[in-house]
Amino acid sequence: MPKAANYQMPKHDYEYDEAVLTQERTKIDEPPRYRVVLHNDDFTTMEFVIQVLETIFNLSIPEAIRVMLEVHTGGRGVAGTYTLEIAEMKVAKTIAFAQQHEYPLLCTTEEE
Repeated sequence: MPKAANYQMPKHDYEYDEAVLTQERTKIDEPPRYRVVLHNDDFTTMEFVIQVLETIFNLSIPEAIRVMLEVHTGGRGVAGTYTLEIAEMKVAKTIAFAQQHEYPLLCTTEEE
């Protein structure tokens, strides 16, 4: 018959039994959000605005049409809401794309 292994339980350190563990949580504020706004003009076609909304803002066709009609009837429409860096990048891409296609489409940001 094999002998039982000589195993000893580790000694318990009672000094830490009463210590309270706390976890600090740092609250991180959400960065401010900015709307990217397209403005109506007399030269940019509705089809081009839809193309911009689909390609640069990744909107579905029905959503792009809705925003385009908002721009056309109301004079301006919100293409999306982003952090400042992304909003500025979307504005720059939109303006460059419009200039490339010889349209004067105005695109701006405004704080939400």
